[in-house]
Amino acid sequence: MQDSIPSPEAAARSLCALYKQYGYRHFRMSKFEEYDFYARNKSFLVSENVLTFTEPGGRLMALKPDVTLSIVKNADCAEGASQKVYYNEKVYRAEGGGEFREINQAGLECVGDLGFYDIAEVVTLAIRSLDLVGAERILDISHMGFVSGLLAHVGASEQTRSELLSAIAGKNAPYIGLICRENGIADEDRDRLCALAGLYAPMRKALPALASLSVNDQTDAALSELERLCGVLEATGLDRSVNIDFSIVNDMNYYNGVIFRGYLNGVPQGVLAGGSYDSLLAKMGKRGRAIGFALYLDLLEQLRAPGDRKDADVLILYDDETPVGEILRLRDEQIAAGARVRVQRADAQGVVADETVDLRGKGGGDHA
Repeated sequence: MQDSIPSPEAAARSLCALYKQYGYRHFRMSKFEEYDFYARNKSFLVSENVLTFTEPGGRLMALKPDVTLSIVKNADCAEGASQKVYYNEKVYRAEGGGEFREINQAGLECVGDLGFYDIAEVVTLAIRSLDLVGAERILDISHMGFVSGLLAHVGASEQTRSELLSAIAGKNAPYIGLICRENGIADEDRDRLCALAGLYAPMRKALPALASLSVNDQTDAALSELERLCGVLEATGLDRSVNIDFSIVNDMNYYNGVIFRGYLNGVPQGVLAGGSYDSLLAKMGKRGRAIGFALYLDLLEQLRAPGDRKDADVLILYDDETPVGEILRLRDEQIAAGARVRVQRADAQGVVADETVDLRGKGGGDHA
């Protein structure tokens, strides 16, 4: 376990440095986008509520609720082209109660002419991202191709597929059984769906069980991709606490491949979410494949002990008699050594620092 959890700001710096090492380019987006762009893709958003305003020219604008959509919109998806970008952005979303919140997130997207290596790279970077901010982590993985292949096999209507997808996400076997009975789905297919919903195990142990549920070319292809991914994680030593879990599902209109969610011990919700969303590219008239993830930095505060929530490494206190030159000398000396320094006059109540240097009452007459 790490001695301390980094602040969201420190975590963002470390994550951005990691992504740069792998050749990802920094993506900066505007705070505002025309609302119509988000309205056309509301199903892709975490929350369909979007904060809007009318600009002086009359256009309805939105305060950005998502980064991925903007990256895809601006991506060059010409034949043979690919883009790898990372970001550290604030987005604005409505929570369960309807109140809008500013959410700080860092992540990356890989878009265009992608191969299996790119998929594996993004998943391994998701694991490395979790490891940067907390040693006790879990990554749960599923594959929308397997789910959609199985649902296609049972011959369910679009409405029934949606209901079954929700039941699988909730690991609700009785509800799956009820849906299957009401829609004339065979008992053996009902059993497959229930087994899929209940599957949760380390990746290598889960694959044989998943293989027993495969029914067509689509599920075979998804299984093959998961098996290859498992091999990569084992070869890189990143397979610890990586599980197969088909409660990790998403909208089949957008997501089509590997999807995953990351957790850190001490945070009661996922701190990282990502996956393949080739269907979004097709919907926006672009070719190729796409995969990415976001890590929600604000949630890291839940992991930090009070002693970790410090304002500075070194606090320098001064009064009216303290020579300014002495303050500057000591401040610059500490900064040069890599410390975060806060200089404050008089009372330091409420300021948390590892070390305090008190220069009060040590005047020397030279106040230059």
